[in-house]
Amino acid sequence: MAMRFMFVLFWLWLLFFSVSAELQRLEQSIKADGSLSFLVVGDWGRRGAYNQTEVAHQMGRIGDKLNIDFIVSTGDNFYEDGLRSVNDHAFDNSFTRVYTAKSLQKQWYSVLGNHDYRGNVKAQLSPTLGKLDSRWLCQRSFVLNTEIAEFFFVDTTPFVDKYFVGPKHHHYDWRGVLPRNEYLSNLLKDLDLGLRNSAANWKIVIGHHTIRSVGHHGDTKELVKQLLPVLEANNVDLYINGHDHCLEHISSTTSPIQFLTSGGGSKAWKGDFDSLEQGLKFYYDGQGFMSVQLTRTNANIAFFDIFGTILYNLDLSKGLHSAM
Repeated sequence: MAMRFMFVLFWLWLLFFSVSAELQRLEQSIKADGSLSFLVVGDWGRRGAYNQTEVAHQMGRIGDKLNIDFIVSTGDNFYEDGLRSVNDHAFDNSFTRVYTAKSLQKQWYSVLGNHDYRGNVKAQLSPTLGKLDSRWLCQRSFVLNTEIAEFFFVDTTPFVDKYFVGPKHHHYDWRGVLPRNEYLSNLLKDLDLGLRNSAANWKIVIGHHTIRSVGHHGDTKELVKQLLPVLEANNVDLYINGHDHCLEHISSTTSPIQFLTSGGGSKAWKGDFDSLEQGLKFYYDGQGFMSVQLTRTNANIAFFDIFGTILYNLDLSKGLHSAM
């Protein structure tokens, strides 16, 4: 009897205290005509400064024109050091009071960036923020399911070695991540399983850090080694990220993956170009955002600057998934 009691306690301990990266599934409806449209913005939370307000204004205009269904944030949602608590005024000043356009009053799906990890991560993940502004939804990793596409949001910051071994003067909130190896192993297994089981015609993965980039940060070697093989093995169509404060498209030379960077939500650096990379199709070292329009077989991707001018268009098409 005592042994059985100890066994039950052991599994309760595992349930409540062990590290898990299990991917919660969320649902998003599509339009009556079977299409889906959304905007992508990253690296934005600066209380309206560094042209954040101007980018937000154009997002509202384009969002109205495209009748968007939701917005994706690729992380670094609150500079410089995330949120201090659920009562931090940065949430209101950098989010609610900036993205005021009617078309942007849709669900926001967000991941954490490295700057978010410098604050109180649990505050940014808290459902309390959703009560303050119903648009807000941020989780470490999750799956967003639609009839025509599945979106896999991935927590990329814990992959990067330097945040652990050389954080300099920064403090990172690793609650819920340690032990790190177990967390990453679970996340990669769950992602691989989710992608393999997906019957969606479009598989889209979203993270904060770059996999391929010619910008300031360049390729993230840990993601190239650990995450990219999972994406390639499961025929992912798009990897969308922020981190580099630019707009960018690199086409993989070894798989169908298109690498898309939308990290121009506020501060950017002119001339911030590292080195030419094979497969580079478009690079803009300024502020802006991205739109995506999807049907079952076609995708249109556009990059916009702070004046709402289209800088670059990408059209993709594919046959129906065999399971459809």
